[in-house]
Amino acid sequence: MKAAIVTGAAGFIGSHMVDLLLDEGFEVRAIDNLATGRLDNVAHHKGQRRFSFHHVDICDLGAESAVFTGVDHVFHFAGIGDIVPSIERPLEYMRANVTGTLAVLEAARHAGVRKLVYAASSSCYGLAEELPTSETAPIQPEYPYALSKWLGERAALHWAQVYKLPAVSIRMFNVYGPRVRTTGVYGAVFGVFLAQKIHDRPFTVVGDGTQTRDFVFVTDVARAFLAAAVAPISGQVYNVGAGNPQSINRLVELIGGPVVHVPARPGEPRCTWADIRKIQRDLGWKPVVSFEDGVKVMLSQIDYWKDAPLWTPETIQQATRTWFQYLSDRPV
Repeated sequence: MKAAIVTGAAGFIGSHMVDLLLDEGFEVRAIDNLATGRLDNVAHHKGQRRFSFHHVDICDLGAESAVFTGVDHVFHFAGIGDIVPSIERPLEYMRANVTGTLAVLEAARHAGVRKLVYAASSSCYGLAEELPTSETAPIQPEYPYALSKWLGERAALHWAQVYKLPAVSIRMFNVYGPRVRTTGVYGAVFGVFLAQKIHDRPFTVVGDGTQTRDFVFVTDVARAFLAAAVAPISGQVYNVGAGNPQSINRLVELIGGPVVHVPARPGEPRCTWADIRKIQRDLGWKPVVSFEDGVKVMLSQIDYWKDAPLWTPETIQQATRTWFQYLSDRPV
């Protein structure tokens, strides 16, 4: 039986990775400090013989961490996200996303794991001019979160180069699906819109809503990580998206409801669009969940967001004040 560690296992994407690995017959050791993750996301695995949960902060992992003993694969999702908090608390983001990654890399290296797959972010491309955006596009992070995730990627690839720790980085585009985060921080559009939907409030559409995002369903993302883990490759970077950008107005149309507009924000691209030819060629991966079907799944589980923060134009303006303060009128 193969053993796998999932860091950030109680989070949105990490919990779906746990689901897939258990379905595929792995022993899964889940690590999470529950700062943003939710035990409810993995509660359905409680009591399973092949599942164990470890309440650990990755920054506190030792190089000889016992939980890594005998592990074949490490899927590293742990970290903190969102734009505004990263601008306000950059050191916190560097600690979690960079120092934490270094701790995971060292534990994996000393345990002799067969492959580490790092959860990177397409935010490293910034305001990408190359559309669709390939893995060779310029790196230009717009805020500390994006920088911290890219630095974590560089560390993972450096460990692959210097220490021969097999590692692959997956640059995720706009991941959505059941269990998408419901924290008190203003962030992912699905969490915002579904809470508004369940409370019969208008959707707070940024700008005119014609901006497009490369939404990719979370189970497709988990499959990409597993494909990268079992393939005989190392030191590679792969984009993971649907390769089929959708407008925010299309999302509103599918969910259904009234709209109110809030100001467009600096540092946000008009379009995110993954060039996924490399991962299709190397790993044989492709997305299988259509945007329409994915939204239907979200709506079928809408009760999950009944206790999520309910955002209004006024609270969004207050929450994004730092965003405008630091990202507006910057020198090019």
